[in-house]
Amino acid sequence: MRDRIAVFVVFALNGLALGSWASRTPALATQVHASPGVFGLALLGASVGMLAAASVSGRIIERAGARVVVAGSTVSAAGSMVLVGFAPTVPLLAGALLLIGASVGMLDVAMNVAAVAVERRLGRAIMPEFHAGFSFGALAGSLAAGLAAGHGWSPGRHLTMAAVVAVAVLLPILRAVPGSRPEHHEAATPSRAPIRRPVLWLLAAVALCSAIAEGASSDWSALLMTVERGVGQGAAALAFAGFQLVMALTRLAGTYAQRRFGPTRCLAAGSVLAAVGLLAAAAIPVAAVGYVGFALAGAGLAASFPMALSLAGDAGKQGGGEREIGFVTAIAYTGFLGGPPIVGGIAQVTDYATAFGFVALVAALILPAALGARRARNREEAAVTVES
Repeated sequence: MRDRIAVFVVFALNGLALGSWASRTPALATQVHASPGVFGLALLGASVGMLAAASVSGRIIERAGARVVVAGSTVSAAGSMVLVGFAPTVPLLAGALLLIGASVGMLDVAMNVAAVAVERRLGRAIMPEFHAGFSFGALAGSLAAGLAAGHGWSPGRHLTMAAVVAVAVLLPILRAVPGSRPEHHEAATPSRAPIRRPVLWLLAAVALCSAIAEGASSDWSALLMTVERGVGQGAAALAFAGFQLVMALTRLAGTYAQRRFGPTRCLAAGSVLAAVGLLAAAAIPVAAVGYVGFALAGAGLAASFPMALSLAGDAGKQGGGEREIGFVTAIAYTGFLGGPPIVGGIAQVTDYATAFGFVALVAALILPAALGARRARNREEAAVTVES
């Protein structure tokens, strides 16, 4: 039980880091005097760091254990938040975001490996519950960001306080985090490299589309609300807060829904709901509709990332799942890599509403990818049955 609570808290700390700085994007853009297109390129730094770290994290976790990587990456993320808050220029902001991206990318894989260890100990899938912790952390971070912005706190002052809180919360729960990778089980599927398995590519596509949609909501929702819906910075932060609140609540019910309806049906229904919500936020120029649209998107996207990683861990049950989770995460992070400049570029040429229309289309692509992943997994299992 202690390990389950500890991993939940680690997920929440990761969300806290994201919600803290992502909700201050209007202030950060003003601080570095950046246009939407240039600011999108600065955000690219976080995506590059995430992708680079996720690509090598599986092997590092195999050698050092999840607990060590969780500790190091959380402390590194906290220090990077301070650098982001005080960055005075676009290049320095991009560099600071590169560091926080690498820290969060390493933490993301490590905490999901730890979550798989807890799932295997319990004998049931509860990954959405852990990702609810991430959403609650992001919600807390975004609400604190709204309060900080409303009281005139600079990003530097606010993010330094958030970093101190993150480290203080980590210390007492660290020893309860699983210290090594999950126990290995006898292979139930062919032991092949992830790159040769279609099911992992399709699960990565699910996570990729989810990452683009989540990243757009994180990085650009506040700017859509301020620039095109006419709300203040403090009120704009509530769009992301609502997105995260509904996502967190939906994830709490995700474990039951996954058992009741199966992961594929959950992913398909969520894809449709997210696309509708994002399209409404983009197409209807009313602030209230924007809040509702992002809330619907949060509900629709709630299952995508955690279920994709849980299914990847299941596909890697011949081992600890580190390689499979790392592979899917690395592909997904290309969404964080390409999403910000694409959305920023579209907004630069047209407007934020058109950019979010594109994001709605991406969310809709989760549906065919989920269906394809189920078929690919069935083919793998059928091949194992024939060979045995």
